[in-house]
Formats: sequence, structure tokens, C-alpha cells
Amino acid sequence: MRRLRPAILLLVAAAPALAAAEGRVPLDDDPALARLVSETLEARPELRSAHAMARAEHERVPQAGALPDPVLSLGLQNDGFGGIQVGKMETSYYSIGLAQTFPFPGKRALRAEAAAAGASAAIASLDRARLGAEADMRRAYVDLVLVRDRLALLGRLEALWARSEGTARSRYESGVGAQTDLLRAQLERTRLRQRRVALEAEERARRAVVNRLRGQPAGEPVETIASLEALADPALPERDAALADAEARSPELASARAAAQQADREAALARRERFPDVTLSAGLMPRGALEPMWQVGLSVPLPIFSGRKQSRAVAMSAARAENGVAAADAFAQVVRLRALQREESLAAALETLALYRGGLLVQSRATAESALAQYVTGRVPFASVLEALAGTVSDEEGFLGVAAEAQRLWVAAREVSLDEALPGGAAGAGGGMPGAGGAASAAAPARAAGGGAQAAATGGSSSSSSSSMGGGM
Repeated sequence: MRRLRPAILLLVAAAPALAAAEGRVPLDDDPALARLVSETLEARPELRSAHAMARAEHERVPQAGALPDPVLSLGLQNDGFGGIQVGKMETSYYSIGLAQTFPFPGKRALRAEAAAAGASAAIASLDRARLGAEADMRRAYVDLVLVRDRLALLGRLEALWARSEGTARSRYESGVGAQTDLLRAQLERTRLRQRRVALEAEERARRAVVNRLRGQPAGEPVETIASLEALADPALPERDAALADAEARSPELASARAAAQQADREAALARRERFPDVTLSAGLMPRGALEPMWQVGLSVPLPIFSGRKQSRAVAMSAARAENGVAAADAFAQVVRLRALQREESLAAALETLALYRGGLLVQSRATAESALAQYVTGRVPFASVLEALAGTVSDEEGFLGVAAEAQRLWVAAREVSLDEALPGGAAGAGGGMPGAGGAASAAAPARAAGGGAQAAATGGSSSSSSSSMGGGM
């Protein structure tokens, strides 16, 4: 058993919770992530599409405020069919005319304002595409770092179980240990190989996601920070500041407000459409040797069907404007709600991390040390050591899960995401390592009660022998 102690000490010493907080880097300042974000902003076709749409909507504004094109009219009026009578008959002439329609004052400005509001909505869509691209890369990066942390933890477990098997073999061969201890150690080493296969496949899948987002082949190597513990915990913002920031930066809210502004301008334009446009025309009629004729004219449409057209258009536009205001208010409520949920969830995650670092991990390791010491003296069975170690490893995995969740919540805040983030999800983010066997069910009561491993370390019954270290990951 003396050979087992250095491995457990290695597991304890290498645990993420022992890293110094002073050396941690905020996720936004991670140089590896910064390069990946820059690459994804250049590679994503969604961003190029949004840029093109924003340019298209911007070009619509001057069109909306422009005058209608003038109309050139060319004609010939002739007396009879025997020949061209221009210059011979007074009523025969060539005609050249120009006509220009002038919208009623205020219409052009309102059309331009409505188009400008539409361009603002396109800019909001571009902002959403940019924020979404950045957030996709940040989330994929955190997921990749998490699976690599889990692989590193699995490596420490493999070293521990190799030593555990050697110790169990020595005790069995010397006649002081049970064969089941040796068989259990061999079983857990096989389970660890199974879990490694699953984690390595997940690492390749996570790496492929990162590479797709930056336009690289799926198998391209991706550099990341050493571990999640090397990242600084996100700062918890003031609630009022978080709500104000979310409202100020939300593309969906900006788009809804732009749509409401556009509907308001269109409603004002519909009211102005009741007033007729004016068309001015001028013409010259050359008559050859005879004195030329000329004409000027003014024409206006008669709104005799305004009850079925203009009045209905006004009512329709007013209803759309009312809908736009209500939709913007609804978006504002959702944006504030999501910001509040993220703030509550992040507060819970940070408090959970503090519990892990300030007591839970230390207590879990102390329990493992106590169980090991009493196993050496023969006071507890090998199964008690396995259960205590299972709790320790499960706590380490839970710590990694909560640390990753805290970073994801910060990413969602930067993205101004409208996805639901209910408080409490981070606190139970420990998750299970792929391929976990029946040991998880034995380790869970110890974690839930906070003292099952301590009870085993002080002489718990061997009925817990089905538990194993690493199964609760």
C-alpha cells in the first residue's frame, strides 16, 4: 500500500483547485482564443452574408428619398395620310415634352427615414451575426479545454489505478489481501481505457467544431490554454449595469426598435399619402415654316376612392406601428429577463466554485487520505478506499464542469444571448465521464450526504464494495 500513497498524493497535488488565482487569465485575454476569434470572423460565410445585406439596405436609403424620374415625350401629329403635313397644315407638328412629378412636401423625407430604419435593422442583424460568431468560437473553445482537462484527469487516474493494481496484487500474493481487490483494480483499469476511447473521440469532435468555425480542416491542431483553472473566474457585474448593458447591446432589441421606427415612419407616410402629388409638364411643338406651339401643364390625382385606399392604408400602417412598439417592449422584457437569469446563474456558479476551492475539494482529499491511512493499518477494507477516491475524482470533475459553465455564462452575456439560463444549472454541472459504470451510483450518496466517504474511512461496512474511484466522473 505504500506504493499507492504517492499516486494519491499526485492526484491531490495536481488537482486544478490548487492553482494560484493570481496567475489566471480572463477568457477574453487568452491569446490562443483571441487568434481563433479573429480567424472565425474572417472565415464565417454568415458574416459575409450579413455584411452584404447591410450594404444593400444602406443603398436603399438614397433611392427612397429621390425624386421620380422625369418623363420625356416625343410625338408627331399629322393631318391626313397622304404625307407629312408639318409646315403645311397648322395642326400638324412634331412634339417634344417633359414631365416631372413632385411628391407632396414631406413624403420624400418620410420614405428616406423609413428606409434608414430598415438599414438600422440590417446593421442589427450584422451585429447579431458577429456576436454569434464570436460566441460560437468561445463556447467551442471552452468545451475543447474542458474535454482536455478531463483527459488530463483521466491520465492521473490511470497512473493511480496502475499503482492500485500493483498494491492489491502484492497484498493478494502475500496472503493479506482479497482476490476481489485485485480483480476490482483490473476491472477499473479496463473501464478507464473505455473512458479514454470516448474522451479522445469527444476531443476530436470538439476540435473539429473549432476548426469548422475558423475554416480549417477538421484534424488541424488547435492550441488552447493549459486548463480551465488557468482561466480567471468571470467577474459578477452589478445587476443594474448588467441589465443596462444587455439592453444597449442586444441586436434583437435594436432590430425590434428599428422595425418600430420604420413602422412609425410608414404610418406617417400613409397619412401624408392622402395629399396628392403634383406633376408639371412642358412641351414644344415645332411646325416647320409655321410658328411653333408650346404648352405647360399641371396635373394632380383625384383621391375619390380614398375611403377604400388611402384611409385603409392609414389604418393598416397605424396597426403595424402599434405592433412594432409592442414587439419592441416584448423584446426588452426578454432581454432584461435573460440578463437577470445569467446574473443569477453566474452568482450561483461562482459561489459553487468558492465552495469547491474553499472546502469541498480539501475535505474530499482529506477523506481519501484518511481512508488510505486506515486501509494501511487494516481498519477499513479496500472498497472504502475506492469509494473515498471515487468521491474525490467526482468532485474534481464537478469542479471542472462548474468552471466551464461559469465561462459559458460569461460568453452568453457577451453575446447578449436570448437563450434561457436558469439559476442552479451550474451547481450540478459535474456530469459523468463517458463509460462510467456502477461505481457512480455508489459514489453519489457519499457526495450527496457530504460524509459517506468519511464514514467508510472510519470503518464503514464492505457492502459499498461495488463503488470505485473514477466511476463518478
